[in-house]
Amino acid sequence: MAAVRSSVFTHLLHVQQQRGAAFIVLIDPDKLPEANVPRFAAQCHEAGVDALFVGGSLLHTLELDRYVQAIRQATALPLIGFPGTLSQLSGELDAVLYLSVISGRNPEYLFGQHVHAAPLIRRLGIEPISTGYMLVESGRATTAQYMSHSMPLPRHKPDVAAATALAAEMMGMRLLYTDGGSGADQAVPEDMVAAISEVCSIPLMVGGGLRSPDMVARKVQAGASFIVVGTAIEHRPDTHFISELAAAAHSTVPRTL
Repeated sequence: MAAVRSSVFTHLLHVQQQRGAAFIVLIDPDKLPEANVPRFAAQCHEAGVDALFVGGSLLHTLELDRYVQAIRQATALPLIGFPGTLSQLSGELDAVLYLSVISGRNPEYLFGQHVHAAPLIRRLGIEPISTGYMLVESGRATTAQYMSHSMPLPRHKPDVAAATALAAEMMGMRLLYTDGGSGADQAVPEDMVAAISEVCSIPLMVGGGLRSPDMVARKVQAGASFIVVGTAIEHRPDTHFISELAAAAHSTVPRTL
C-alpha cells in the first residue's frame, strides 16, 4: 500500500514513457452501482488499464470509503480521486488530482476549496497531484461547467489554451488536464492538444467525448500523455472494447516536437 501511495504520479509517467500514453478509466459512483464494482474493476485490470479515477461533478453515494474498498479488493490498479467536492475525498484512495480550474476565473475553484482540502488530504495520507484543469467547449453545457461556475475555453482558440497551460506550468503545477466534460458532444480538438504540447514540458491529460480507439490514437498522436475515458465505457462495459481503447493509447507513437 505505502509503495503505491508514494509513487502514483511516477507510475503514470513511467507508463507513458514505456508505452506511448497511460490509459485511465473514470468510475463515477453515481453511475456504477457498488454491486457491479468488482466485476468492472477486474475487467479494467484484465484489459490493460493503467489506473482508475474515482469521482464526478456530483456524488450521491454516501459510503465512498466502502465503495473504494470494493474497487481495491478487485484490482491492484492505482486508485486516484477525481473530486468535484470535498466530500469526494477518501483515505482509501492512493492519490488525488489536486485540481485548479484554470480555464475559469472562479476563485473558489482556482484556490479557495484547496485551502479547506489541504489539511484533510495531509491527514488522510493521500498523494496530491497538482493539476491545471481546463474545461473545453464541447458543444453543450456540461455538469462540470455548471457546478464550477466556469466558462470553458473556446474550442477554436488553441493559442488561448496553450497560454493558459503554460501559465499553469510556470506556477509549478505537475499535470495539465483538458476535458470536454462528462458525456461531451465533441472531444478536445487535436490542434489544441498539439498547441499545448508544443509549449509545455509537463504531461497533458485529455478526456471527454472519446468514444473509439481511433479518437484515442489521434489525441496521443497530437501530444497527449494520459488518456481518460468514462462515459463511452459506461455505455459499453465489455473487456474487448476497453482493451481496444487501452491498446490505442499504448501503441500510438506520440508526435515529435
